[in-house]
Amino acid sequence: MIAREAGSNTIRLNKAIARAGLASRRSADEMITQGRVRLNGEVVTDLGTLLEPGRDLLEVDGNTVRLEEKPRTEVWALYKPKNCVSTMDDPRGRPTIRDHFPRTKARLFPVGRLDYDAEGLILLTNDGDLAQRVAHPSAMVKKVYLVKVKGLVSPQALAQLAEGPVLDGRRKKGVRARVLHVINDKTWLEVKLTEGIQHHIKKAFASIGNRVLKIKRYQIGQVTLGELEPGQTRLLSAGDVETLVAGPSKSRRKKTSPPQRQKADDGVK
Repeated sequence: MIAREAGSNTIRLNKAIARAGLASRRSADEMITQGRVRLNGEVVTDLGTLLEPGRDLLEVDGNTVRLEEKPRTEVWALYKPKNCVSTMDDPRGRPTIRDHFPRTKARLFPVGRLDYDAEGLILLTNDGDLAQRVAHPSAMVKKVYLVKVKGLVSPQALAQLAEGPVLDGRRKKGVRARVLHVINDKTWLEVKLTEGIQHHIKKAFASIGNRVLKIKRYQIGQVTLGELEPGQTRLLSAGDVETLVAGPSKSRRKKTSPPQRQKADDGVK
């Protein structure tokens, strides 16, 4: 195999895979370490490997990846229904987010994830670089959720979350939450995150003694669910996409509030 040195025409494997619209850079790294990527006929597992488009042959899962000019970026807002996994396929045969993809020639994949039993806004794109910028904690892209928990949540508990809960043995960034209303022994809150780990909200509230009953994400950056219904999609405008990657200091700031039509579904036990 030809070992490329860094130059103006070389790019890393994960960037090439992301540019082709196959996955985000992080997911591309997983493909590489899993031995699913070949360069010039040989399996490559070194994340630092470089290639030169037009000269090197790149294959992923046995399929040739054509490194043409970067395709036009598409970003879609999708209302992920409950009881649906956020991955492209599921070995357990559960419904996947792919079942709700819009009809487009672009090779879309989800940006980040939502829990199987959670619902709400998730972004789809064919641009791996954009997905990386939006999903990485350093971008400080806020995600806003409507959350219902069992029991009351005291001001002291909210302050504890704001300081940064200790999850999986590590202190995380502060979880901003405010109580919207209380019905019987259940509390509805608005929750804001700028980073995310698996089951982040569930673990955060469990750390203060509350079990999460419902999660609905309705905003990422300045993009909201709007009038979308479960399973529906909306193509984002160029302006919406620009605010996603501009960073918190440059994004258009506007106040949003939880969906007014969201009823206090007291049927979750």
